[in-house]
Amino acid sequence: MHRPSRLFDYVNHTFLILIALICVYPFVLIMSTSLSDGKEVVSGTIYLWPKGINFEAYKYILSNSRLGVASGLANSLFYTVVGGAIAVMVTFMTAYPLSRKRLVGRYVIMLVFMFTWVFEAGIIPNYIVYNALDLVNSRWVMILPMAVNTFLLIITKSFLDALPEELEEAAVIDGANDWQIMWRVFFPLSKPIIATISVFNAVFIWNQFLVPMIYLQERSLQPITVVLYNMIINSSKGGTSFENITVNGVQLLPQNLQAASIFLAVAPILLIYPFTQRFFTKGILIGSVKG
Repeated sequence: MHRPSRLFDYVNHTFLILIALICVYPFVLIMSTSLSDGKEVVSGTIYLWPKGINFEAYKYILSNSRLGVASGLANSLFYTVVGGAIAVMVTFMTAYPLSRKRLVGRYVIMLVFMFTWVFEAGIIPNYIVYNALDLVNSRWVMILPMAVNTFLLIITKSFLDALPEELEEAAVIDGANDWQIMWRVFFPLSKPIIATISVFNAVFIWNQFLVPMIYLQERSLQPITVVLYNMIINSSKGGTSFENITVNGVQLLPQNLQAASIFLAVAPILLIYPFTQRFFTKGILIGSVKG
């Protein structure tokens, strides 16, 4: 009686493993290409494991200021850490009062947030506003406009809605004010949703391309996404391009340098998942129960 069920489980597991391998393989191939000798790459023998392993491609792109990879990574790290921290704090501080039933007009305020989420002004009106606020060619354009994401605000509010109201009542009896209740009672209990919105904000800011492409024309302010665009896609239109070079006896092709640049751009944001995974699933599920 259990054989069909077991067979289905085996097929399902096999299918999921294949899907996972298909998703992981491009990253493995990029890493192997970046670590391989250019002679092996040009011969077309790199399929999975690197050959002639070396780190010259990484050393070259990080030490060459003309490419701007190091400054791009530093900018992306700054935008992600500072912007992500501000976004988490602002989102939580906005969601908490909206989750309190005693807030007058909270549904109207939430409706305003929903309206801005559905109907966007567009690039030209945004540019006019950002320019009037002196955000063009400013690091703050990657931080302030992204401080509140309506989707993350909704799931954070739903998470706080699910917490017992008795916690607030007990804190009020102990003499705590609203600020103390928010930070000393509800914030410590919100680690799952904080981790969830932190990951979302980090990925969202790190992967930003259109915003810095339009508003950050100064090369010293551009994140790694724009740097990669100029090096790989826009090289034929006057952007930074790679050449065949030999460093310490190792031949480096444009494929090596491009793969190393891409891997450096992808790896940092992937590293945060193992540390937040146990909070991530719980937070997104709890935050989506009510709303």
